[in-house]
Amino acid sequence: MPDLNPITAVTAADPYPYYAALAADRPFGRDEDLGLWVAADAASVTAALHEPALRVRPPAAPVPAGIVGTPAGEVFGRLVRMTDGAPQQRLKRAVVTALGSADADRVTAVTAERTAYAIKRQAPLRELMFGVPTQVVAVLSGLDDPAADEASALIADFVQCIPATATPEQLARAATAAAALRDLLGPALDARGDGLLAELVRAAGPDAEPAAVLANGLGLLSQTFDATAGLIGNTLVALARDASRRGSAPTRAVVAEVARHDAPIQNTRRFAAEPVVVAGTQLATGDAVLLVLAAANRDPAVNEAPAEFRTDRPDPAVFTFGAGAHACPGRLIATTIAAAVVDGVLSAGLAPAGTEPVTYLPLANARIPAF
Repeated sequence: MPDLNPITAVTAADPYPYYAALAADRPFGRDEDLGLWVAADAASVTAALHEPALRVRPPAAPVPAGIVGTPAGEVFGRLVRMTDGAPQQRLKRAVVTALGSADADRVTAVTAERTAYAIKRQAPLRELMFGVPTQVVAVLSGLDDPAADEASALIADFVQCIPATATPEQLARAATAAAALRDLLGPALDARGDGLLAELVRAAGPDAEPAAVLANGLGLLSQTFDATAGLIGNTLVALARDASRRGSAPTRAVVAEVARHDAPIQNTRRFAAEPVVVAGTQLATGDAVLLVLAAANRDPAVNEAPAEFRTDRPDPAVFTFGAGAHACPGRLIATTIAAAVVDGVLSAGLAPAGTEPVTYLPLANARIPAF
């Protein structure tokens, strides 16, 4: 087994033997080289996801320093995925309601249309993975086609502010993109209109802060970016490696098992806002915890024969979409979009060959094939 750690494993050809050993031998422990605690088995990850003292941002840095005072920072600081507390939960409920209003058949139809158009333009597979999902959510949000295309391009710049490794140039582009996105999305935030943004306004209610509602309208697009791209790419890899999986089950079922078996988001982080005991271990204020979701997905304590790819699991434990206060509310939309894009790629004969080696984009938490 190569010399891996919980970060380098994300882009390894096969990180899963390492994850299995980590979960079995050190389910919760300190990684001194990385300078953080690591939760790897299902029990530890579950405990961390549900612990209110563990926050999604460091207590001393609720917004990354490089975007404080910029439009990107103003958006970031209001995103329900990046904040905690009662206001976050109220707005999170509105986001859940808005996303729940999406009709699965329409999601599939819009995705199929945008995928076919991209293929007709001979768009590269990377654009199908990243661009089409954000275009679809933009259309569902109430934007017309030109605006949806513009929003998709801007989101690609905005999300660059999220990683801790973002460069000054990326942070500057993110700030510019955030300002442009607020101008673009603003007109769709009308409670009298149709689409996800109008539904978000209605669900948030008249007392909600307009800037927070607008920020989370933008968040609907940004949360689609890496995760759905990875879901599409890893599904194509799974089908290429075993041709028998194609047609053996509905594509949505294949995508759902890929989300567990080869998670697009392999890990996430939490930060102790106060002294707290997690998995029987005392943590200090400010301690960082890396939750290895991909390892927990394959914990035999919660999924029988976890290394097997099975679309007929009756009730699989899937940690990829989180749990607790920050459970991803877009799971159904993401899997529906991914399945429709994969179907379009397969129908057009553009799927990668199973004999080709797969490399992954150099990301610290997202596992996305570099097609």
